[in-house]
Order: sequence, then structure tokens, then C-alpha cells
Amino acid sequence: MSTTYDSSGSQIDMTNHWLLRIVAAIIDSIPWAIIGYIIFWVLLFNVGWWAWAGWGLGYFLLWPLFFGLFEVIYFTILEGSSSGASLGKRVMGLKVQMLNGSKVTINKAFMRNISKIFWPIFVIDVIVGIATPGPDPRQRYFDRMAGTTVVSVKQAFATAPPPPPPPPPQ
Repeated sequence: MSTTYDSSGSQIDMTNHWLLRIVAAIIDSIPWAIIGYIIFWVLLFNVGWWAWAGWGLGYFLLWPLFFGLFEVIYFTILEGSSSGASLGKRVMGLKVQMLNGSKVTINKAFMRNISKIFWPIFVIDVIVGIATPGPDPRQRYFDRMAGTTVVSVKQAFATAPPPPPPPPPQ
């Protein structure tokens, strides 16, 4: 288990932090997979099988770019909102904030998410962020450029504690 400390001296379990972020990303990708699947089949039956051969390499480059744009818009709006978190981050108990603890602005949310426009850039963003030192070990590289970080605000899947037992009968 990898444990480190943030700039305020708080202990952070980095393995758990990155695992929660991965699960949050998977949760956030589910709506996009469903939307993409529906659009794929609508286009397939409306355009026809014969037209797909003409799309070739353009399809494989433009389709991810098309969804990458929507993904950047999705994350920018939700992380720049008052909650500071996408659906997946909310479920996993995570939130995006500025390094000083303040709310993320829309332009900072856009800056931290621009790497999501095309998956190879995002993979490089994550690897460089994890492999190189920065002011906060929870940052991707684009988080450093935006001055943002992802923090835990509650335990993932936490429920309210059970009520205390009733007093014994007298």
C-alpha cells in the first residue's frame, strides 16, 4: 500500500485514491458507451453497411474525437458546478477543487479536462502525473497546469451509521 502526505500534512493512501478515480472514470464512461452504441446502430441502419467501408480511418479518428469533445464538455460543466464532481466522482466520494481548497472555476475545469479529448493524450496525462513529483501527489499533469486536485470528501459507498440500540427494558 502506497501512503504519502499532501501539502497540508494529511496522510493519503495513494493506491486507494487512484483506484477510486479509476472506478469513477468507469462509472462516468457508462452513459457515453450507451449513447455511442445507440448512435452507432442508428447510423449503421440509416447509412447502410456499404457506406461504412468508405469511412475507413476517418471513422476511427473522428468518432473518438467526437465523443472526446462531449466528454470534455460533460466533465467541465459538472466539475465547474457547485458540486465540483462528475457523477462517478460523487458515487466514489471524490471532488475536484483548487489546491487552496476553493471551488474550481469553469476555465480551470476545462483546462484540467482538455486531455480527455483523445484517449492517448489522457493516458500520457495520467502516467506523467503519477510518475513525476508535483505539489500534490493526487494530481494528473493537466491538474498541475490548472492548479486543481481531486480529494476524498467521504468514504465511497458509505452509509449512515446504524442507530444506537434501544435502552434495555426496565
